[in-house]
Amino acid sequence: MIMIATRRSLVHARSFNTMFITFSFVLMLCSDTTLSTTEAFAVGSRNARRGSLFPTKYSSTTSSVMKIPTKPIAGMKPGTSGLRKKVEVWQGIDESNTHYLENFIQSLLDTASDKNGGKVPETMIVAGDGRYYNNEAIQIICRMLAGNGVKNVWVPQGGIMSTPAVSAAIRARKGGSADGAIVLTASHNPGGPGEDFGIKYNLAFGQPAGEDFTDDVYERSLRIRSFKTIQGTQEIAVDLNATIGTMYTLTPSSTVFIIDPFEEYVAVLKSCFDFEKLREFVKRPGFSILFDGMHGAGGPFARRVLVDDLGLPGSCLLRCNPLPDFGKIHPDPNLTYAALLVKKMGLLPDGSADPEVDLSSLPTLGAANDGDGDRNLIAGAGCFVTPSDSLAIICDNWEAIPHFTKAGGPKGVARSMPSSAALDVVAKARNIPCFSTPTGWKYFGNLMSSKEMFDQTDYTPFLCGEESFGTGSDHIREKDGLWAALAWMSILMKANENTLHNAPLVSVRDIVSTHWATYGRHYYCRYDYEGVESTAAIRLVELIRSRFITPDAALARDDSSGITLITSEEFSYTDPVDGSVATNQGIILEFQYPNGDPARVVIRLSGTGSAGATIRMYLERFEDDVAKQGEAAPVALESLANRALSLIKLEELTGRIAPTVIT
Repeated sequence: MIMIATRRSLVHARSFNTMFITFSFVLMLCSDTTLSTTEAFAVGSRNARRGSLFPTKYSSTTSSVMKIPTKPIAGMKPGTSGLRKKVEVWQGIDESNTHYLENFIQSLLDTASDKNGGKVPETMIVAGDGRYYNNEAIQIICRMLAGNGVKNVWVPQGGIMSTPAVSAAIRARKGGSADGAIVLTASHNPGGPGEDFGIKYNLAFGQPAGEDFTDDVYERSLRIRSFKTIQGTQEIAVDLNATIGTMYTLTPSSTVFIIDPFEEYVAVLKSCFDFEKLREFVKRPGFSILFDGMHGAGGPFARRVLVDDLGLPGSCLLRCNPLPDFGKIHPDPNLTYAALLVKKMGLLPDGSADPEVDLSSLPTLGAANDGDGDRNLIAGAGCFVTPSDSLAIICDNWEAIPHFTKAGGPKGVARSMPSSAALDVVAKARNIPCFSTPTGWKYFGNLMSSKEMFDQTDYTPFLCGEESFGTGSDHIREKDGLWAALAWMSILMKANENTLHNAPLVSVRDIVSTHWATYGRHYYCRYDYEGVESTAAIRLVELIRSRFITPDAALARDDSSGITLITSEEFSYTDPVDGSVATNQGIILEFQYPNGDPARVVIRLSGTGSAGATIRMYLERFEDDVAKQGEAAPVALESLANRALSLIKLEELTGRIAPTVIT
């Protein structure tokens, strides 16, 4: 039976703020395990509470499917990776945003059904990064999935799952039977009251939904008139901390299953790396690692892998307990926001070594995750590794990683266009096909799934990365921060296989310096101007386009810097797999230094913010003289930045005299 309800009848339904609300149920089949709520997310599947041979089942006795009237709400156009807004918007606190969450989820479900031949997806995962409003949103979404007829809803114990783990579960759990996942995350954006909340959708192969999907979601949100949910005489809720295997039957045709958040993800990591050898390597004198979870979803997974599986001490973990507000930090693993780890690795804010610190006393390897566990920062003692260099070095050292050695090396590599060309140089030397794509992991997804989804060229095993601290391979269809840390551990292990037991280890700095000496250094950094008024940001891009890109545009005259603007273009991309075209993906200004060295500046608007606009300016300069490769990147690139800023009139148009972040 479908019931029609008014907004007033839902007031009580939306008022809960705790993880576990009274659930009206009949005990269908009880195990000998007693259910109770807990305050903390289980730190490892070995410690997680599992059900007995016969799982506990609960069934609602009074739920009814209801069709709730609503109306379109403006602004539901997803960006690079999902829809991100201030959390109060999602909560519908302002009357103009009433049912904001429900509208978006219904539009998403209708789109998923349409893409599935008109049939509602049978199995879906609902998980989040643990930020503020995570648990309440999961409850609402579970009821909506039941109301729409989704048969199986998989929710991780604790409600928290890193984005890489979600992708792994889609691909591997029960033979890859999940049709998709609703992921509650705003990634590296802050969380808590007044901060950000977001939702993205991953498809059946584990990859983020492409623009064809998200554009349809947006179009449906403009004409929505109702959404489906369930409601009973008492509010229906799922205990997110229930024993793994617990089942909640919300309607006769829809059941929520509490699943292990770690199982599939840990298994796929073990298929990529030699855990047995790593377990021995980390016992070596002189080796240590410091992993900063930034109070995000990746922390428990780092504990499970580094401590439980590899035997490292718990002291190797920093801020690995998820918090709804990320401990009031910005969970973005860069030189600015990961300042605590940066300092502990003997680095100054510009990424150079702190001369006042004894590097021999520092961890061998430092790594950090963002809010949802997919981004990474890599550092050695007194050595910051840029994301572009990290990707290139992993490519050049693929022999250290079993995922690649089993197939004789990567069959394809890719980088986002704004990333430096460090990968291109290695790929050419190694004779590996290399692609440059727009920013957004979905573009890598097509390449790594070329054979799997489109029956075209098989590029797997595949390695890819982007400038915004994202690295990964085809083991899943998302970037993966913990994978990057394990890759660097494996590279260090390989580099030290002939190092005597008590001799100093080959360090991260040694590996990076050797790489630069071989391939040259691509000095690289990024200027972020966050929270810029949107119209000002758009005017800036239009000015650059009109001055340097249009057919009648003239190149700028030389100035006293001697840095000459050579060419300019606006990046567009034709997908080699499905033929889709992406335009206006960033403006590229090519420069030349007086000595002939090439340089490049890229300007683009980021699609990952929740309010205003973020202008990103990427700076790159090639240096093949080993004697000149030791400068801090921001210092080496300062004159290029000043030259570009003088051309594009950023301060004049936006009022910004300095970037929010340089990394």
